[in-house]
Amino acid sequence: MPDRVLTAATVITMDDDLPRAEAVAVSDGSIVAVGSVAHCVAALPAAQLVDTGAAALLPGFIEPHGHPLVSGIATQPPARSIAPWDAPTWADVQAVFAEAIAGSEPGTPLWFAGFDALLHRHPSPTARELDEIFGDRVTVVTDNSGHGVYFSSALIKQNGWDVTPPADPVAAHYGRNADGSLNGQGFELPVLVAVTGPLLAQMGDPLLSAARYYALMSRGGYTSTSDMTYDPKFRAGYEALAAATSCPLRVSMWEMSTTGTYSEPETFTAPDTLLHKAGVKLWTDGSPWVGNIAISFPYLDTEATRTAGIDPAVAGSLESMNYTPAQLDAILDTAAPAGWQMAFHANGDLALDLALDAYEGALTRHGLLGTDHRWRIEHAGAGTRRHFDRAARLGVHVSMSPFQYYYWGDLLDGQIFDHDHGSQWAAFADAVASGACVSLHNDGSVSPPTPVINVATAASRRTRSGQVHGPDQAMTLDEALRAQTINAARTLRRDHLVGSITVGKLADFVELTADPYDVHPDKLADTAQVRGTWLGGQRVDLDVFLAAVGGTDNAEHAHLAEHTKPGCC
Repeated sequence: MPDRVLTAATVITMDDDLPRAEAVAVSDGSIVAVGSVAHCVAALPAAQLVDTGAAALLPGFIEPHGHPLVSGIATQPPARSIAPWDAPTWADVQAVFAEAIAGSEPGTPLWFAGFDALLHRHPSPTARELDEIFGDRVTVVTDNSGHGVYFSSALIKQNGWDVTPPADPVAAHYGRNADGSLNGQGFELPVLVAVTGPLLAQMGDPLLSAARYYALMSRGGYTSTSDMTYDPKFRAGYEALAAATSCPLRVSMWEMSTTGTYSEPETFTAPDTLLHKAGVKLWTDGSPWVGNIAISFPYLDTEATRTAGIDPAVAGSLESMNYTPAQLDAILDTAAPAGWQMAFHANGDLALDLALDAYEGALTRHGLLGTDHRWRIEHAGAGTRRHFDRAARLGVHVSMSPFQYYYWGDLLDGQIFDHDHGSQWAAFADAVASGACVSLHNDGSVSPPTPVINVATAASRRTRSGQVHGPDQAMTLDEALRAQTINAARTLRRDHLVGSITVGKLADFVELTADPYDVHPDKLADTAQVRGTWLGGQRVDLDVFLAAVGGTDNAEHAHLAEHTKPGCC
């Protein structure tokens, strides 16, 4: 790669020692100078001077909680998206169904990703309803939350489940009719894998689908991401994507605690700067949208919750916990001595209490209190200042989900929960005020990879409809940008490599069409759009990347589909 000096109308570094610059000098994939054009040219006299044309050049956005490979396999073609941002109403969903039926061969299985009973305002489908639409077609509809799957009678017959219905796996269950036969619904990870894995294996090229999601993330401005449900079976797929020309993403891995190998090291053929295993992932509760988060306050009995099948009498109970305290302790006691960074999914306030209790016990037992361990809490939707203060005291990082508020905020406040709890969902300001390191994420494919919308949402408290709930919980714009760049890098323990435009770090950048500090947060997503990204000093060419992945024989990666869970959290 040639040496380059890159310029823009402004360079926003996210480095407190030099917040703004005119240019950045890049050599061998790293930053060697930041400052005036003259200073950067003096550092690299033979460098090409490149005007990026950007109104603002920032460090590449960082996704601290993502699922890029499985999101691609589960949501990109040949799967069809019915997610609420692509098909907002049930009528729109039906139109996608009709197009798929008309545009495919009769014997081809059909896959639809992104159903949401709350936002689509339609009950979760059963085999009976899907049969009425699709006849004898093998059809699967996955829930956007990643916690549900809905399938036709043709799939039940294809698997022989009409003769011998499967037993419920541990921590998951099938929906059943009164006689014990399957009704075409299933919930939680083991059931989703059992239903979707064989189907995905029949459809398309999973590696190319994953590459399409990489490209989607890059178009959103991401240059680093994470896989928060890594399984070693995905290693070869990630290595192939990292080796492709103009690969747009660096990936950090958190291995699921259910694999049996979560405490073991992982090596990759790609450089550590592109792929590395960082930690272990657990889930203390489920999803707000299907009624299985652990909370001390009730779900409301409203038309919205009834349509979504959420029963206030049982939803949000302690039964929503996925682990007992003893099970958490056992996993932590195995992983902590190996030096792994722990990450706990926790949405409800009771789930947060459980996670923080487990963390405090393990950090104490293993002598890690006061060290730079950076263990993590994911989502924290119902988190309060009490939870965030405790996280800060323990040195626990908090990664938050602006998309939960952006897409569901109008329902959270008064239709899912009472105003006192719903309006304070995703309490960004309290999290920052606690002193904890706070980052923002999209949790793809649970929401589109749109970090600019994340920043705008956290700084404005505006939902997709433009309404504002709990305005006191807004971050400042600067805090939100840091949460999507340098703080996200710290949470990934990659801040020595990325997250700011600083000498010695990797030359990863995002080009924006406006200086975000000159735009009101309400207008940010419409004004500060992504023009492109740079990885290691090279401008990412997504056409080249997709052609490189699609132009090879990916048959050896067909197995990826068998282990893929659609949607994650």
